[in-house]
Amino acid sequence: MNLNMGHHFLQDRESNAKTYTRSFNKVFIKGNLCQITDSEGKEYIDCLACAGALPLGHNHPYIKQKIIDYLNSDGMQQALDLATPAKIAFVESLYKMLPESFASTAKIHFCGPTGADGVEAAIKLFKTHTGRHSILSFHGAYHGMTMGALSLMGNLNAKTSLSGFTPEVQILPYPYTYRCPFGLGGEASEQTSLLYIRNCLSDPESGITKPAMIILEAIQGEGGCIPASAKWLKGIRELATEFDIPLVIDEVQTGIGRTGNFLAHQIADITPDAIVLSKAIGGSYPLSILLYHEKYDSWHSGAHTGTFRGNQLALIAGKATLDYINENNLLDHVNQVGSYLKHGLFTLKSKYPCIGDIRGRGLMLGAEIVDVSSTNKTPKGDGILAKAIKMACFANGLIIETGGRNSAVLRFLPPLVISEQEINQVLIRLEKSIIEVLNHNK
Repeated sequence: MNLNMGHHFLQDRESNAKTYTRSFNKVFIKGNLCQITDSEGKEYIDCLACAGALPLGHNHPYIKQKIIDYLNSDGMQQALDLATPAKIAFVESLYKMLPESFASTAKIHFCGPTGADGVEAAIKLFKTHTGRHSILSFHGAYHGMTMGALSLMGNLNAKTSLSGFTPEVQILPYPYTYRCPFGLGGEASEQTSLLYIRNCLSDPESGITKPAMIILEAIQGEGGCIPASAKWLKGIRELATEFDIPLVIDEVQTGIGRTGNFLAHQIADITPDAIVLSKAIGGSYPLSILLYHEKYDSWHSGAHTGTFRGNQLALIAGKATLDYINENNLLDHVNQVGSYLKHGLFTLKSKYPCIGDIRGRGLMLGAEIVDVSSTNKTPKGDGILAKAIKMACFANGLIIETGGRNSAVLRFLPPLVISEQEINQVLIRLEKSIIEVLNHNK
């Protein structure tokens, strides 16, 4: 079967739940760092990077060689939770990269190879330890698509047809300063959010029982690349401590250098009670872990298991990624090129009013597309226009994805090794696409 026939066969057979192929309807045959190539030989700059799971891009030579060497060694491919040299080396490298205040008391649990399973593990652990049942999450949150993790999600699209969610989940306002849920904006939005949460926790008539945990993203990813400030994160940490509630930070998309810090919450210099890591931690292979303070290690043997927790290739690639980041000062590069990309996006914002907001940190950036005809103080998000720009970008050799409210946010998650020259091309192709769409809509 040739590729064209195979593509049509796949389109006919793949489920309606498919996502990315609906926008990027090509057969992709190879990838090299920040570029991928389709079956017709067309090259694209990949600013999606498998939703952030390819920290060093496609087929990075350092990672590839480590995998080749391991395959030639006849090492185990899968090992459940048995001890192996790959596992020992990975854990040692990871703990060296973690903040000392957290690493010194942290236990590690290897989960099934998705971020959602790491979140499920956190739910089990903290309900077991605290004996409590409620959980606090946030508007715009995305923690995975399994039923427990989905219960914590803000987005309603994946929830409206289902029932049987984890009970007693309370969804709180996140400090989305561009679209403040309190109608305030700026620091007032963040301060009001903290006051509201304090009231929920202290008011005997709030209707919210004492939670087993609070879970949050330091920058919401699928929710529209919405960053929380250091001040707000510090405020949440203080509230969690004051009310004796474990604080879990979901670093599945933000972790491993994506935001310019090794972990996104480090901008606030806080120590969470637990961290969920997946995506980039496996160096392009499936891996998921839950890290938590040893005092919470209350569950019994077998309380959270999974066949593919011992993915040895992911452990090899994950360690190689950690070593590469450390040895090549990659965080400095992320901050440099991230600032360069952000400046370029702000330049486009000054030229095209349909770009309502630019936000994010490092190489996790978002551009919110708005309806310029809107009479609201903050223009409405325009998901139709955002999708048209995304599709024009694809035609012009640039892969980006949309997210956020009404899918109106163009999201940029390129490999961390992207160069300034490649960012120039990203900006050129983006602007060309915006112009084409705006001209077509006249």
